[in-house]
Amino acid sequence: MIAAMDISITKAERSKLQELNLDNLPFGRYFSDHMLEADYEDGEWKNVEIKPYQPLLMSPSMAALHYGQAIFEGIKAYKNSNGNAFIFRPLDNYKRFNISAERMQMPAVPEELFMEGMRQLVALDRNWIPSREDHSLYIRPFMFSSDEVIGVRPSETYKFMIILSPSGPYYNMPMRIYVEEKYVRAVPGGVGYVKAAGNYGAAMFATAAAKKLGYDQVLWMDAFEHKYVQEIGTMNVFFIIGDKAITPDLEQGTILDGVTRQSTITLLKEIGLTIEERPLSIEAIIEAYKAGTLHEVFGTGTAATISMIKELRYKDYVMQFDVDSWKTAPTVKKWLADIREGRREDKYNWMQKV
Repeated sequence: MIAAMDISITKAERSKLQELNLDNLPFGRYFSDHMLEADYEDGEWKNVEIKPYQPLLMSPSMAALHYGQAIFEGIKAYKNSNGNAFIFRPLDNYKRFNISAERMQMPAVPEELFMEGMRQLVALDRNWIPSREDHSLYIRPFMFSSDEVIGVRPSETYKFMIILSPSGPYYNMPMRIYVEEKYVRAVPGGVGYVKAAGNYGAAMFATAAAKKLGYDQVLWMDAFEHKYVQEIGTMNVFFIIGDKAITPDLEQGTILDGVTRQSTITLLKEIGLTIEERPLSIEAIIEAYKAGTLHEVFGTGTAATISMIKELRYKDYVMQFDVDSWKTAPTVKKWLADIREGRREDKYNWMQKV
């Protein structure tokens, strides 16, 4: 058990905050004054401390660099109009973090360490939470193997850390998406459902190719038939077809169970749409577009929140959308922002006060 009194805190001598303009921030470029660090050794977590943000000293033989035992989460903290700080659905991220840990043969992080460590860290650096619309304090918990041994096996030692980054929107404009036909993100039985670092590294080649064609991200397809849509880069994906909201299901373990995805499903039901979590083929999407029943396409993610998609390209067929006329995605985006920033009732108890 890691109780509040067990977390050692060393404060930075001076804050870097005065050097930054929190009203104009790129995503993930700057980091707050402090970080949390803990070590897993001899079967237990120890050396839990919050200290000034600083580089790590590591061995060239550190296992994570060679075998990729590394996982992470993305969470956000906000301020309401009274200046109170809240974290959005951190317990859901904590649960998913340990699902990732189990799949990657890493030790579970105790809830007290993850949740209380995060709360104390955010409380200490609460002045780093931007107040501007579409801005937040991005929280990055992560864990990696730290054995200084070259050998393909689970590590015996690990490091768990949390860092904070005041950030603006990840995507600040409607997106152009390229449907990927050759490369795949995940296969059944693989690690597509977890936030393993390697998932993102493996996606970069296809994403770079799409960007050369002028697109922002790729929409991944299933690994066997390249027929059914999966997820978009750093986001889950939703299609508003007729009076239904359709999003790929999670049954095959190839898609991340996004916390923003879960939240969006809840709010779409509140709007009155029928939700279908099921396989959806690219052919069915094109048919709906031609029939005029494909009304909106958007991505959801912690970093991205709700991102409108203005263009979707499959082979040589291009689907374009008038995002300015949309109703559903902008409503969900506004409702989420209003809940997070205290302007709308948090009847689902998503916000945890710091």
